[in-house]
Amino acid sequence: MRFVWMILIVFFFPFTSCTQVKESAELSGSVLDSSIFFQYIHEFNENNTEAVVNFIPDANAKTWLGQNIPLFECPDKELEKIYYYRWWTFRKHLKQTPDGFVFTEFITPVKHAGKYNTISCALGHHIAEGRWLMDDQYIDQYIQFWFRKNNNGPQEHIHQFSSWAPDAIYQRFLVNGDTSFVVDLLDDFIKDYERWEHERQLDSGLFWQHDVKDGMEESISGSRKQQNARPTINSYMYANALAIAEIGRLAGRDEIVSDFEQRAEHLRKWVHDKLWDSNAHFFKVRFTDGSLSDAREEIGYIPWMFDLPYDEQLYAQAWNQILDKQGFAAPWGLTTAEMRHPQFRTHGTGSCEWDGAIWPFATSQTLNGLSNLLHHYKNHSMLKKHYFDALKLYAHSHQKNGYPYIGEYQDETTGEWLKGDNPRSIFYNHSTFCDLIISGLVGLQAQKDGHVKISPLVPEKQWAWFCLDNVKVRGHNLTIIWDESGKKYEHGKGLSIYVDKKLVDRQLELTSITLDI
Repeated sequence: MRFVWMILIVFFFPFTSCTQVKESAELSGSVLDSSIFFQYIHEFNENNTEAVVNFIPDANAKTWLGQNIPLFECPDKELEKIYYYRWWTFRKHLKQTPDGFVFTEFITPVKHAGKYNTISCALGHHIAEGRWLMDDQYIDQYIQFWFRKNNNGPQEHIHQFSSWAPDAIYQRFLVNGDTSFVVDLLDDFIKDYERWEHERQLDSGLFWQHDVKDGMEESISGSRKQQNARPTINSYMYANALAIAEIGRLAGRDEIVSDFEQRAEHLRKWVHDKLWDSNAHFFKVRFTDGSLSDAREEIGYIPWMFDLPYDEQLYAQAWNQILDKQGFAAPWGLTTAEMRHPQFRTHGTGSCEWDGAIWPFATSQTLNGLSNLLHHYKNHSMLKKHYFDALKLYAHSHQKNGYPYIGEYQDETTGEWLKGDNPRSIFYNHSTFCDLIISGLVGLQAQKDGHVKISPLVPEKQWAWFCLDNVKVRGHNLTIIWDESGKKYEHGKGLSIYVDKKLVDRQLELTSITLDI
């Protein structure tokens, strides 16, 4: 009898184990069912008046979103709900025009918009969010609209606001891998950069901008007349120069690579030398008289959005202010100016002031910068928890009268949307959220060396499970599963990465995984 049991142990159990591995090594279909978000879409449709109908009406939202967006599931149902709410609102702004598809910023027409109610202020945000759509045509045509659809040149209002469009377009290339698309636009980007140099470059080498042309009017340090050097436009131009250099490398144009890498490096040095306040430990605005602003403002975090600051603890000290209740840490989110400053919230209410109120535009930029700090830097004291908590608070702020809402800006202590019931503020497409889940929280980072890194910012022991499914990266379909026990999704324990439904890596811990796809 003992001999029989030994035979069973030797032969039966290995066979059972192999069967289990085979089952978890390949997916028969999607891990997440589309019904996970159908309930949300139905709720959003029921609770909102469809005053403006663009390319995809609410009635077709389920179908279009089901075909185009990555699915996300997590234990935090508020975070999950707002993820789908932001895709639902993003879809509302997709407009088909004689010049191709575009995305609007305001759902209703506004006087300062250009053709088809388009505005360049949040263009970089639109591209960052839209790069995760399954169908490339929408963002492709939107980019072509801005750079090619005005007598084969750029739109007249493309420089109405500061922009990091070339960088955003290059970051999108890292996700979709369409080399020919970005290389074809290289000369357009070079002309655009040189136009910015002609319009906004100071003798010091830095760029100047009015705060209103940053989309950040009535700020403490701002001006509509003075040519102040700001962390905003200088960070954008640094990123754009590097993007042009990288696209030049793809095109095999070595002279462009060398030229724009040098421009970027010079600008990086000037930002450190001239915009860093060593006493306040913060990047600030420098006025025309040579002095630095005495206010820490949220724009001081924008350099990290593009990995501009040196990887030194000296500069990373700036991030302590997002945890300080006298700094930027307000009950409803991150303020646009430090609360200890005497001019905090002194510019009135309801006129688009950036003197302290919470703006989703700035919140998403800051969270993007914090994500980069945690993913790309070593010398700092920030933790995954800090990103996780700030993202949760950002999600929580998406509410009005008990329903999901995204507007222009908020009171930092009450959460009141300061444009009230102004129709232009509804569904305001002026920030990112879904990208902060995908590239930040789940940590899906496409690398320029061709690799894809998955490095979640979910704190250890925070969630027992989550899943991001149906993500298109360089022509492949990715599924990312974290299942601590293996019982939630029944595809094995740990962090599992599937490419085109096949298991390519699994780690028992919630750690980083790098793939070559």
